[in-house]
Amino acid sequence: MQADPKGVLTGAHFLDGDQAACEGALAAGCRFVAGYPITPSTEVVERFAARIPLVGGVFIQMEDEIASSIAIQGAVWAGQKAMTVTSGPGLSLMMEHVGFAAMTETLCVFVDVQRAGPSTGLPTLPGQGDMMQVKWGSHGDYEPIALVPSSPQECFDLMIRAFNLAETFRAPVFFMMDEVVGHMTERVVIPGASAIEVAERRLTRKKPGEYRPFEANGDLVPDMVRSGEGYRIHVTGLTHDERGYRAMTAAAHGRLVERLSNKVRANRDRLVDVREDGVDGADVVVVSYGITSRVAARAVAEARERGVRAGHLRLVIAWPFPARRVREIAARAKAFVVPELNLGQMALEVERAAGGRAVVVPVPHAGGTVHEPAAILEKILEAKG
Repeated sequence: MQADPKGVLTGAHFLDGDQAACEGALAAGCRFVAGYPITPSTEVVERFAARIPLVGGVFIQMEDEIASSIAIQGAVWAGQKAMTVTSGPGLSLMMEHVGFAAMTETLCVFVDVQRAGPSTGLPTLPGQGDMMQVKWGSHGDYEPIALVPSSPQECFDLMIRAFNLAETFRAPVFFMMDEVVGHMTERVVIPGASAIEVAERRLTRKKPGEYRPFEANGDLVPDMVRSGEGYRIHVTGLTHDERGYRAMTAAAHGRLVERLSNKVRANRDRLVDVREDGVDGADVVVVSYGITSRVAARAVAEARERGVRAGHLRLVIAWPFPARRVREIAARAKAFVVPELNLGQMALEVERAAGGRAVVVPVPHAGGTVHEPAAILEKILEAKG
């Protein structure tokens, strides 16, 4: 393997999505992973366990997903970039700690390689049924950030971005792969370290005694410190003030939760990321994400061969959802077609954003396999009228 002096791979490699995600995490500076084996995500941590001694990090196989999702948060407060890796059933168990990370502004990455569910479902086969879980899974109000790769190359590239966003917004970030993307092998090009933009932690310049761990500094995002460096830190999932001490009033709760949400909402336009193909002037626009995007691209091409003005809108970041762009398209297009490996989750968001200006046609699939292009093409032809 060709690696730079820090042990990070460089050059062109044939990797599956799970392996590429691991390499992206290493390139982003992740040096602590806690996880519990679960199909189809295990290959991420298997590779990490083999690679991490070369770069001076730590992998711990925990007793379960609950322990994994809190162990990474301890590592973050000690100064590390950290992530955990799981699939749908494990993500369900982690939801309490997702809320804790949001409330305590503990930046970390949750990797979810989706499989068909609910419950144990089909462990080795694909699904996309966790999209609403990452939006609403933990109780209370918070704004998640969720990236959705559609290729092993994007697994590498977007993993770096996931860590950068976590550092920038001091928030948990979700990395929503699916089994097919996780297990497909393709050429992945890994640039040298000098060509990779890595966001470093924003540490306070204040002296101990002056620093407050939850005091925002103009951009709604507080600076951090490393535990053990002389700073006094109190971290609690209870409603808290700028010092981190509990503040049991509705007024304090409103100030805190609104800031936690607004630090993402105020940057929605900066965060939204879609890829467009022939959307302007299209009568029918297919909205897709993950592996379904690759099937949808074939269906869109076939629709165009039949004379249909079809466009393709691919979500790279699913949360925040690109509601403004969907509204703009809905003002001109006749219909949206939304294929996904669930019985209709993100289709609801498209419908909400379209606001009745355009018809929304779901193409549901319970998972276990991917769509046939013909199934999506059929809905495109129906939608064009």
